[in-house]
Amino acid sequence: MRALYKVPLGITAAAAAGLVYSAGFEARAFRLRRVTVPVLPAGMRPLRVLQISDIHMVSGQRKKQRWLRSLAGLRPDFVINTGDNLSDTEGVPEVLDALEPLMEFPGAYVFGSNDYYGPKLRNPAKYLVEKVQGKHGLNGNEPATGAIHNPWEGLRDAFDEAGWLNLTNTRGTLKVDGVSVELTGLDDPHIKRDRYDEVAGGPSGAADFAMGVVHAPYLRSLDAFTEDGYPLVLAGHTHGGQLCIPFYGALVTNCDLDTDRVKGLSTHTAGGNTSFLHVSAGCGANRYTPFRFACPPEATLLTLVAEDWAR
Repeated sequence: MRALYKVPLGITAAAAAGLVYSAGFEARAFRLRRVTVPVLPAGMRPLRVLQISDIHMVSGQRKKQRWLRSLAGLRPDFVINTGDNLSDTEGVPEVLDALEPLMEFPGAYVFGSNDYYGPKLRNPAKYLVEKVQGKHGLNGNEPATGAIHNPWEGLRDAFDEAGWLNLTNTRGTLKVDGVSVELTGLDDPHIKRDRYDEVAGGPSGAADFAMGVVHAPYLRSLDAFTEDGYPLVLAGHTHGGQLCIPFYGALVTNCDLDTDRVKGLSTHTAGGNTSFLHVSAGCGANRYTPFRFACPPEATLLTLVAEDWAR
């Protein structure tokens, strides 16, 4: 009879150890990924773009704040923030403190659902159930009645004051040492705030390079950017799957993007065009599910180079 209890006790111990590791170590094992993207017009000088995403700041996360501040030492040409900065109604001052050195550089931002609304306690297993059911998380639905309002306006005002472009369903242009970059952004498709019809038409042709920016990489947004001829789209939201299986990868993306492209650089084809897509795995997690497994928190330094650079 004694042997009958060894398996469940062993499974329980392993699960407990996994939770300690994923929440206590890996969720705090911040790293920088470097990616080269051959996407610029021939003859154009390289551009170094720092993408930060899914910070999900909770008050008191000092190590995360220090790490984010240290990224200013990379001296990027510009910064793109792809949203979900908050996971705490009290987190705005700490986000701004962490990003203060980066706001010295040119930049742009979009918001995600967790910037607008506080997170709710949710069984992580529901993501798997919804995937099987074809619901893909919220799948573009409005937040539930009574959702907690986050003070995102403070973030917006500080980013705007620093000169970062607000790309909420609009366009803007950054000037970087004589190079012009046209940016077209969408509000978060995950809560049905995207309005692509307001920015449709593709790059104006007036800038040296153009790219799209969105928080959640829903296929409708990726299709629209790609069909309109944007050579590069940056997104976040997926957390890289957050809880992954070693040597297999992610189980869910929390949107309708396939798990093969849950993080990192890939391509997307629509309307006869192909764009590069970069999805950041982000550097945080919902405060109620502060775990990461086989998917460390990250920021990405993308070096954009001329298309003929790799030939």
